[in-house]
Amino acid sequence: MSRRRLGNLGRALWQKSCNTSLCAGLKIPAFACGSFASAQNDPKCCKERHNNISPTNVAANSHSVPPAATSHRHHVGGKLRGEESLAKSGRAFSSTAPQIDHKTYLWGRYTEMKRLVHDLIPPGVCNLLNPSTIYANNEVNLEEVDIYGFDYDYTLALYSDSLNEMIYNKARQFLIEHYKYPQGIKKYNYIPNFAARGLHYDIQKGLLMKIDAFHYIQMGTVYRGLKPVPDEEVMRLYGGSNHVPLHQVSGFYGKGPKMKQFMDIFSIPEMTLLAAANDYFISSDIEYDPVHLYKDVSDAIGMVHIKGYMYKWIMQDLEKYILRGDETYAVLHRLASNGKKLFLITNSPFSFGKGVDKGMKYMVGKDWRDFFDVVIVQADKPHFFNDCMKPFRRLDSNGDLQWDKIMNLDKGQIYKQGNLVDFLKLTGWRGSKVFYFGDHLYSDLADLMLRHGWRTGAIVPELEVETKVVNTEQYARSLTWLQALTGLLERMQMYRDPESKKVLQDWLKEREELRAITKNLFNPQFGSIFRTCHNPTYFSRRLCRFSDLYMASISCLLNYDLSYTFYPRRTPLQHEAPLWMDQLCTGCMKTPFLEDMAHIR
Repeated sequence: MSRRRLGNLGRALWQKSCNTSLCAGLKIPAFACGSFASAQNDPKCCKERHNNISPTNVAANSHSVPPAATSHRHHVGGKLRGEESLAKSGRAFSSTAPQIDHKTYLWGRYTEMKRLVHDLIPPGVCNLLNPSTIYANNEVNLEEVDIYGFDYDYTLALYSDSLNEMIYNKARQFLIEHYKYPQGIKKYNYIPNFAARGLHYDIQKGLLMKIDAFHYIQMGTVYRGLKPVPDEEVMRLYGGSNHVPLHQVSGFYGKGPKMKQFMDIFSIPEMTLLAAANDYFISSDIEYDPVHLYKDVSDAIGMVHIKGYMYKWIMQDLEKYILRGDETYAVLHRLASNGKKLFLITNSPFSFGKGVDKGMKYMVGKDWRDFFDVVIVQADKPHFFNDCMKPFRRLDSNGDLQWDKIMNLDKGQIYKQGNLVDFLKLTGWRGSKVFYFGDHLYSDLADLMLRHGWRTGAIVPELEVETKVVNTEQYARSLTWLQALTGLLERMQMYRDPESKKVLQDWLKEREELRAITKNLFNPQFGSIFRTCHNPTYFSRRLCRFSDLYMASISCLLNYDLSYTFYPRRTPLQHEAPLWMDQLCTGCMKTPFLEDMAHIR
């Protein structure tokens, strides 16, 4: 959503609320004028609100509104003392005030809120997110960047989904032929939309799951084989909690002693094969060791890559497997034409006439190496970035390794292995003037950002698909109402009589249903790769930690000038009272009013 459209929406919410019964105190309390009005530079809010609240208005609506709603007082921080606190204390303006029907009042708030949310979503609020947008975690001025580096797979070369199916089928064949797994596994075909990037796998329990940024398992996203595990069983398996301790969930590169995080797109067929093999043994009532299964599947997937099957398939049908080659050419041509130095560091093999060489010739042209000042293949990342032991070796024109000591990294030559320490010495490229793009947050980006101060860009192809979901009207309305309902729950939880508790339980049930709806729009099993129900995922946490920018593909760079500065949005801290949708709709602050909660003290 553009800033102008966001501003218009915010003003519309404010004006709508002040012109309706919100500010008149009929069904929904006004916004906290002290904080909101000052932010909007509108001192008229409180005055208008006083004018709208008259004894006549209160009397006319006394059947649905607590009499204390006529009170309007300011407190520390500009907070409004709402009708709920007065109702709680039992105080009213007169002894003849009617008794409050909390159930009717709560459902009145609910109905008014639902109408307000429906009315205030303007036409065209969807389709505001552009899938070609680059998102900033950190401020980056491209004018300061002189050197651009790239990974190859899923960075310069994007692949179609059909490649994952080929990898799955070949690894399944290896399990049967080399590891003597039962033939029955053959009946499990590849499921394209089963797994999602960033999931964790409990190696000892054989469970695939989504974990949030705080190490909590998202309930409803735990799978044993191809079937979900009930929440009660998940809690039992993890000692009565859905929290996974730090020492189990992850090392620096996403692998703890009991958990493995799958961070790259190539891991999707691996997760699917793990789920299928687990499902076969469970459904066939065959005893097996999940640890052995994990290792065997991992090795089988590795064999597909090591033996070169993947590149063989790609080379046989470049048009089928490689996407957007013309856009890759456009990016490299633009950067080189503007005097930028380019380099390639990839784990993929060069292989004249195949591998990286043939893929780049298909996308960029036979003279593709003219764009690059340095080309390094089979680099063995992440060890390339954190191990200074392996020296560079040069490949001759036939692709054979040379034995000479590398004193320079020359343009037009192909180098193998090496390490970043020698790379920095030989090139002199250091710090924030270097920008490196890759798809694997750990292998490509983590060390470069944290140890060496390079700028980093994460390629996240899933952004394109998820943006399409976010742009749908169903998602916009469901999420907006979810936020508003959450705000109502937060503000109304002080009502503790039996009828009110039942209403709140009904709201909580609806909230869970809305969460499931928004989750399933992305992926029925695991939802968005960026969010759990409300928290960022563990993947999102690493994405923000290890990348300055992230985007769906490097072609997004074509939409920005090379002197463009990316400014991250100021993401409010919880205590900064941001103007979120739930607060705009409900008039609630992020914490209950102190006097409302006085009975706790």
